[in-house]
Amino acid sequence: MKNIIVPIDFSEQSEHALKVAASLAKKHGSEILALHMLELNQAMVSSSEGFHPEQTVFLIKLAEKRFSDFLDKPYLKGITITPIVKHFKVFSEVNQVAKKHNAELIVMGSHGTDGLKEIFVGSNAEKVVRNATIPVLVIKDEMPDFKIDRFVFACDFRDDNLLAFQKAKDFAKMLSAKLDLVYINTPGDNFLSTKDAYDRINKFLRKSNTGMEVEIYNDYSVEKGILNYSEMSGADIIGISTHGRKGLSHFFMGSIGEDLANHSKIPVVTFKISN
Repeated sequence: MKNIIVPIDFSEQSEHALKVAASLAKKHGSEILALHMLELNQAMVSSSEGFHPEQTVFLIKLAEKRFSDFLDKPYLKGITITPIVKHFKVFSEVNQVAKKHNAELIVMGSHGTDGLKEIFVGSNAEKVVRNATIPVLVIKDEMPDFKIDRFVFACDFRDDNLLAFQKAKDFAKMLSAKLDLVYINTPGDNFLSTKDAYDRINKFLRKSNTGMEVEIYNDYSVEKGILNYSEMSGADIIGISTHGRKGLSHFFMGSIGEDLANHSKIPVVTFKISN
């Protein structure tokens, strides 16, 4: 793993993510791209009325100083850190940074959101998950030694998940973690008999050239099933593919990957499904 992006907003959560990224960087010889997005809009930067350009420069310099102080941590010693400051909070810019620097992973801190705030605002981690084309690892709590033994990857075993599944296998191998595959069976229109479920799973595994066992777990919703199965099996991390839906499609259909990023107490890593 060559480069890791860590979005920084100076919060406790972003420091949790930075520590995990530092642990990964030391193990794999990676560089950390520390990304800070300022809350400046175009009017503030370009307007000559009501807001002076020198004030904008002052705010940018102030943020850069705070950024530099934030990155002056003992646990970052010996790691190559590249600070990147963007002037606007546009989450699609994370992809531009990833492409420019050949980054392979985003490590993101999150405290999660619930209720109306989640529906109308969402968390920054959710927005990064929705926009990112590379895997996003979402961290909730401090993990001084990021050691992953059991990695649960939840999948519906449809063909469009083949690339995401391969990325999940590579990620588990990188972490030296045991990969645990699960299919969540839910009531209603998505319900499959055991035979139909295994027919789909076996077809998928043949196409992926993978000989692994898959657990079928029944629950009332996919999200609850993943969370309950992961808790029952003692998972250290949850992996899932995400469509990254946007606009009205996202509002009405949502994304299980984004919901898990918000609600899971253990780390979640998402892998974008190629459209």
